[in-house]
Parts: sequence; C-alpha cells; structure tokens
Amino acid sequence: MTYNITPQEAYKYLKSGKAVLIDVREADEFKSRHIAYAQSIPLSSIANDIQNIDLPEDKIIIMQCRSGKRGEQACSIITSCKLKNEVYNIEGGINNWDKTGLPIINNSQTTISIFRQVQIIVGMLIVSLISLGLLGATLAFTIAAIIAGALMFAGITGWCGLAQLLNKMPWNQPKKTA
Repeated sequence: MTYNITPQEAYKYLKSGKAVLIDVREADEFKSRHIAYAQSIPLSSIANDIQNIDLPEDKIIIMQCRSGKRGEQACSIITSCKLKNEVYNIEGGINNWDKTGLPIINNSQTTISIFRQVQIIVGMLIVSLISLGLLGATLAFTIAAIIAGALMFAGITGWCGLAQLLNKMPWNQPKKTA
C-alpha cells in the first residue's frame, strides 16, 4: 500500500531533517530539474541502490517522480525490501511540488526531458518515413526499420546516440546566471 503525502507535508519533513527524499526519475530528468533535497536513484535501479544509501530507521523515506506514478511503483519496491522506515510518495510528483510554489533547482531552459525529446524525434521520423513509403518511396520503409532498430539497440544497451547529441544542444544546457 502506498501512502501519499502532499508537497507541503513533505517539505516540512525535509526541512526538519526527519525525511530522505528520493527522486526516481531518470538521470537526465533529474539533471534538468529537481527538488533541492532529493537524491537521484532511478526507478530502474531502486531495488539494488536503496541498499547502498544510509537510511537511519527513524527517517521517513519520501519518493518523488514527475507526476506520482513512478513514485508509487518505487514505494511498492521499497516496501518489499523490508526496510523499517515509513515510505511515502509525493502526490503529483515534482509537477505538483512546483505548482505549490516550493523551491526547485532548474538547470535547463527546457522542461522536456532528453528521453521525451528522443521519443518525439524518433516518432516523428518513423511516422514521416512510413507515410513516404505508403506514397511509393519504398526505401523509406527500410530507413524506418533502421531507425526502429537503433531505438531497440538504445533500449537494450542503455546508450542512445541521439540522446547524447541532444544533451549538447543549447536548449538543454544549464541557464547562465549573472
């Protein structure tokens, strides 16, 4: 069972030092925007990595993601690890935290994660190529299949050339402050 906590309640626990905040989004999402108190442990590795951090039994563990769904999954995983800590999920994730006006560290000019940028670009390319193929340019089907294969390779290996390229783009660089 997942216990939800409002951003305001979570903030009180964090400010008082009674809680540990774990951001379960992917590293690029964390890098672009995160809550100051958060430690980054992606959902994909939470079961293994939670064992490597110092969690005093008297501290509450608060999970957080973008909108709350991955945080709920992380709470279930942590609960199954048989830790003695109370585990909570921030309702609505960082989006809700931000809406309430609580402090956020924003390192990027964009609010779209690299992962989502890759999905948008690859999806657009495949739809465009399939459309061209249906209009008679049969080579477009082959190119679409190659792109789909590259996407599958990225999913299997965790390495994505397009994501590496997008990380270098100006809109994904930290904001310069005077």
